[in-house]
Amino acid sequence: MTPGRFISLEGGEGAGKSTQVTRLAEALAARGIEVVTTREPGGSEGAEAIRDLLMTGAVTRWSSHAEALLFAAARADHVEKRIRPAIEVGTWVICDRFVDSTRAYQGAQGINDAAILALHGFGSKGLLPDRTLVLEIGPDEGNARANARDDGARDRFAQRGPDFHAEVAAAFRTIAEREPDRVRRIDAGAGPDVVTERLMAEIADLLP
Repeated sequence: MTPGRFISLEGGEGAGKSTQVTRLAEALAARGIEVVTTREPGGSEGAEAIRDLLMTGAVTRWSSHAEALLFAAARADHVEKRIRPAIEVGTWVICDRFVDSTRAYQGAQGINDAAILALHGFGSKGLLPDRTLVLEIGPDEGNARANARDDGARDRFAQRGPDFHAEVAAAFRTIAEREPDRVRRIDAGAGPDVVTERLMAEIADLLP
């Protein structure tokens, strides 16, 4: 049996990841590809429990080191219980965030990239997506989109200031520059249809 593919969508607040996860899954399904969508932190029962700890409460609830450990633990369960089993039976997995978010967000708080990847190597056996698509949008537009979400909720990370989010965006750019075969930057400032077309173009070489 041919293994499935693993695609992750990354980006800052308000970049449209959740919307594009759904749209990309629909585009792939229209081609006859079996797809499951998931998210991080979360995606499995254990990881969803950890998500509640990570995303709620005061910005200062956890130190950056504690956050990195919690994300690694959630991801390990997610990979073991959902992602690897799906890939192994030939299903494509599209994930809203994965380890590159930890590298960007906790990296922006001073956690060494090598340390994050070492945790990932232990907890998730170093699994990386076949393709990571980083959605990029201007900070003002991203903030406006985040503020306009229907639920009005701002998690612990969305509540941080503009300087922090600028560092996160820079970290994503650095990852893309260092790993161009896996990571592709996508201009997400256009309409949803155009962005989906751009995503599909960047995974065209993976399509059966």
